[in-house]
Amino acid sequence: MEIPDKTEKLSVSHFHAASQREADQSVLAAPVSVSARQRGPHPLPIFLASVAATCAGDVARLDRVLAGLRRYQAAPLAVPRAKGTIVAQAGTVTLRDHGTGGGYPVVLVPSLINPPDILDLAPGNSLIGALAAAGFRPLLIDWGNTEPHGLGAAVSARLVPLVGGLGVPVAMVGYCLGGTLAVAAAQLLGDRVSRLALLATPWNFGGYDATARAGMADWWAAAAPIARQLALVPMELLQPAFWSLDPAALAGKFARFGDAAGSPDDFVRLEDWANGGAPLSLAATRDLAETLFAADETGRGTWSVGGVRIDPAGLACPILDVIAVRDRIVPAATAITAAGPGTPLCIDAGHVGMVVGRRAPAALWKPLAAWLKA
Repeated sequence: MEIPDKTEKLSVSHFHAASQREADQSVLAAPVSVSARQRGPHPLPIFLASVAATCAGDVARLDRVLAGLRRYQAAPLAVPRAKGTIVAQAGTVTLRDHGTGGGYPVVLVPSLINPPDILDLAPGNSLIGALAAAGFRPLLIDWGNTEPHGLGAAVSARLVPLVGGLGVPVAMVGYCLGGTLAVAAAQLLGDRVSRLALLATPWNFGGYDATARAGMADWWAAAAPIARQLALVPMELLQPAFWSLDPAALAGKFARFGDAAGSPDDFVRLEDWANGGAPLSLAATRDLAETLFAADETGRGTWSVGGVRIDPAGLACPILDVIAVRDRIVPAATAITAAGPGTPLCIDAGHVGMVVGRRAPAALWKPLAAWLKA
């Protein structure tokens, strides 16, 4: 796998699907020079090869995907959301207050992968906004710039001091890999965490099917030598691993966007989030690929953080495990309740749609607020 030059010279507008034969061979025609790095996805050649393979010679479908990609690349940048006030900081990690006054504190822990914006995506489409409107004080973890430590230190040296430093009991809500880290933080913090909600959180990594686990292993075998040279893992190197978990959805969302009428704003915000984010550290990526995916230390009960073996069954606080039943990134079989503690809440959504989709307010935001208040 190669990392493209930082001034990437590839844009979908410079490609075409000229024939059935070209689509079958994933041949998409030649680039021309541009003066600045194009909007994502990155690396664009790998994205194009993936969607061409998914379209499997269906040139009309591939044209729809490319039309959606052209529309996305041409769309104006969305107005950035205001960040909350920093109330605490550990290293480059900050805790940002998105509340409007008082209310019971709820600490939201996003994934290390991609920015935290998904939890406050847009006016009227914000889990944080919904919690604030329900009377809570949302406090968002912002992982900031890349630090060299692994996943365990992200918990023990960052999450635990930031949450414990508040000096009062809090509820925690973790999303995706952020939920995995929140489980460990809750155990280390003890009675300072009153409730723990997990949104699309992988815990039993043995629940991934053999194809997904083999694909992650193959990706890491190819990416690790490059990552070691860089001492970090940029999104250009990380994205293909997650594209491979659900390549049909990758092609499908751009095809639908190419066909859609109306404002592109929602899609653009979401896709900019998906293509954004600071690099992961080498240590954190190794933990993700080897400790979690390959060894399933969380699911097998052998993961230790700060010298403590993490055992969700030993948590004193209630656990709500929200499972998106159409999630291909974090399948239901990987959920903490698949073979452990907690109360499952299954909703008809995908990995991202569960948080920001049209049905998210009724399916997730309201039930989550009610559970946190219970």
